[in-house]
Amino acid sequence: MSFDDVLSDRKKLILRAIVEAHIKLGEPVGSKYLMQEANIGYSSATIRNEMAELEELGYLDKPHTSAGRIPSELGYRFYVDSLVSQYDSKTKEAGELKKMLSVKMSEIDKILDNATKVASAMTNYTALSLRPRPSSITIKKYEVVYLDSLSYLIIMIAQGTESVKTKKVSLSFEITPEDAAALSKVLNINLAGVNVDGINIHLMMSMNTQLKELIGSDMHMAEELVSITVKSIYETMNELGSEIKFEGVNRLLEYPEYKNLDKLQKMISTIENKEDIIRAVSTIDQSDDDTKIFIGSENMVKIMDDSTLIYKNLKLNGKTIGAIGIIGPCRMDYSKVLSTIDQLSEEISKLSDINALPSAKNEESDL
Repeated sequence: MSFDDVLSDRKKLILRAIVEAHIKLGEPVGSKYLMQEANIGYSSATIRNEMAELEELGYLDKPHTSAGRIPSELGYRFYVDSLVSQYDSKTKEAGELKKMLSVKMSEIDKILDNATKVASAMTNYTALSLRPRPSSITIKKYEVVYLDSLSYLIIMIAQGTESVKTKKVSLSFEITPEDAAALSKVLNINLAGVNVDGINIHLMMSMNTQLKELIGSDMHMAEELVSITVKSIYETMNELGSEIKFEGVNRLLEYPEYKNLDKLQKMISTIENKEDIIRAVSTIDQSDDDTKIFIGSENMVKIMDDSTLIYKNLKLNGKTIGAIGIIGPCRMDYSKVLSTIDQLSEEISKLSDINALPSAKNEESDL
């Protein structure tokens, strides 16, 4: 069932007004404010009834200390999906943004650094950029450690850096210690020293056949094991090769959502350690051009369960050169952030000096 099937036009109008008022004020919103400031043309009693129904449906929350309402995660999600879909990407700051971005640049990382600074300055939130993954990243050695019948651990030693990465894999079917040992053997035969561009359907079919012969099971189980394992390896290679940078972390201090010092310290620690956020964004389809929005508990990083991450891949001459994101409270100015990211993406796509970028010639541009 879609949002349109659940909410009347009057409820949509009131919900939108509450979300926008809460974004602006940071406080619970009452019926009096909606009548006087938001120009909602209904009686106070009608507005209160609609707010109560929106609360029952899960779109609003009611703090114990106030008669007003604040948007829930579901309310923000409805606002983003249904009410901000027609935002105007040609913001009044578009000219300034273009000027800030149009400096002559000769390297991809400078483009991304500049875009991150612009995004943070224009939105007043924390911005991040993710550099492309070099195609040279490879794993020298694999080891599969049996944990129990429904899970195993992949240990990977990266070529050159000798750094060790681990990935726990959970299954919906049972395996044995012998199955795990056979999988380890197949990985080392086929994937040791191979970059992600070398992992193709033909190699995976060969791995399927080898694993089936070693474990003596049906082909379906072998295919499932290979598919799940390769996906985990691919995500790990992204984490190893990706470089993430942040701009405007101090801006978090400006929002009451981060006034809890313990939570703020954990949030800053997560940003400084980087790996959790890299792991989260590496699961996003890097060929997808759509802007991704993760609200509250939709985020994979638990400490961000009351924050929003907005994320978009950036392309130049048809190639993905990296990605940019914005982190802020769920009470985010979504229209402003979406329009800024959209305009950044558009301006970057117009740059024409990609052929002058050495890194674009020597590395794959996919994340």
